[in-house]
Amino acid sequence: MWKPDPLVKPQPIQTESEPLVEAVPLSEEDFERFRRFIHDRAGISLTPHKRQMVSSRLQRRLRHLGLRSFHAYLEYVSEPSQDRERQHLIDLLTTNETYFYREPAHFEFLLKDILPAYRGSPMRVWSAACSSGEEVYTLAMVLAEGLGMGDWRILGSDISSRMVEAARQGLYPLERAKRLPTDWLGKYCLKGVRSQAGNLLIDPRLKARVQLEQRNLKRPPADGALFDVVFLRNVLIYFDIPTKQQVIDGLTRAIQPGGYLFISHVESLHSLKTKLEMVRPSVFRKPLD
Repeated sequence: MWKPDPLVKPQPIQTESEPLVEAVPLSEEDFERFRRFIHDRAGISLTPHKRQMVSSRLQRRLRHLGLRSFHAYLEYVSEPSQDRERQHLIDLLTTNETYFYREPAHFEFLLKDILPAYRGSPMRVWSAACSSGEEVYTLAMVLAEGLGMGDWRILGSDISSRMVEAARQGLYPLERAKRLPTDWLGKYCLKGVRSQAGNLLIDPRLKARVQLEQRNLKRPPADGALFDVVFLRNVLIYFDIPTKQQVIDGLTRAIQPGGYLFISHVESLHSLKTKLEMVRPSVFRKPLD
């Protein structure tokens, strides 16, 4: 395995588990405004127990901007000229902790039960909430295993522009890949040495098959693209019922007849109206007719 050196040092990704000292109190009224903001923009429903998480994630931003209260920050992001800051706020409030080969049964089902039918045919896959890209590149490895370097492409999208940029780097701590099959690390990842020991870089051959975009799932794709497989995992749990319905309706339109939708094992479509048919728990198929 080629060991490139040096690699670009990856930027740390802050998650809920990273505590910050609370210097400015977050009032109930201001928390409710943040809840309305992220629901209106991203469809995410923050429960009351997320108040500490919101406070922790935004403390550093307040200090950076020299603001003394969350109320002042809310007024700041409400200014018409602050589109960039509003996106930054979305980036800070969206959960983005992930790792390679998460929920492996999905990848095994894709490899063994779905991909054989696509050998010799084009295939398009969408990771619709790709976070920092681990799911996208796991999918790329699965497709390379099942289809070789044939005619397949993957779209990865996330509402967080910060996560999309991290995914474009394709550079990760090795710790996040500990669940990958060992031989895949050798085939599809480049290992950093010396100053970059403990990091991995996705092989450029896989990166070339991946397109990464910032997308909001509340706004269905306008390009009319259709996909054979869509992954939307660990996202629906953050939406209320109307938003779930809106997102599933949009994704269903983007799935080819006969194509598949994967959701997380902890999620379901039970409360939604959909023509998708369950193949197995957390895996659904769009009818051919």
